[in-house]
Amino acid sequence: MADFPDVSSVASKLRNTLIQYYNTEDGEWRMIKTTKKTTIWRKPSEEFSGYLYKIQGTVEDVANRIVDHIRPGPYRLHWDSLMTSMEVVEEFEENCCVMRYTTAGQLWNIIAPREFVDFSYTTDYEDGLLSCGISLDYGEVRASFVRGFNHPCGWFCTPLKDHPGHSLLTGFIQTDLRGMLPHAVVDTAMASTLTTFYSDLRKVLKA
Repeated sequence: MADFPDVSSVASKLRNTLIQYYNTEDGEWRMIKTTKKTTIWRKPSEEFSGYLYKIQGTVEDVANRIVDHIRPGPYRLHWDSLMTSMEVVEEFEENCCVMRYTTAGQLWNIIAPREFVDFSYTTDYEDGLLSCGISLDYGEVRASFVRGFNHPCGWFCTPLKDHPGHSLLTGFIQTDLRGMLPHAVVDTAMASTLTTFYSDLRKVLKA
């Protein structure tokens, strides 16, 4: 990707944006769903006309292993039930890469399969890890997919000091699915997708 901008500056800006989300005051978030193990909030996105979602829950494993299953690599495609294909198309130094991936249709295919091309960056954060990404307008869109766009997204994974072997996983997702989709449909799909993400992750880590 000869035309790709300076990798270190993109990674630094992305990291700083996610830290800003992480430090957003609780009062700015509206809770939209809670289960026994996870809670989801949202607030209007400053990037597009949709929402920035925050999801948080504990996961029984160490931060390094959890993040290894989330970031691009050999594990992700085998447990994430929404993801149907994944290919790393460019690798950079310092845990940076560009990945192309596709997702399954949702809500009885009201939301058709999507394709994304994302820049991904994983780095240390305090005593844990941050794995974050942002979509790129790169490459041709395949005819069988709608090209979605992820505005700055990421996962903070930090160890729970009072519970060895457990980590707190906090995600920030703001995905523009594009296409003519009502906000209510997107909201339902996002809440379902995020809770399923945690459930799938916990299952594979226990196995």
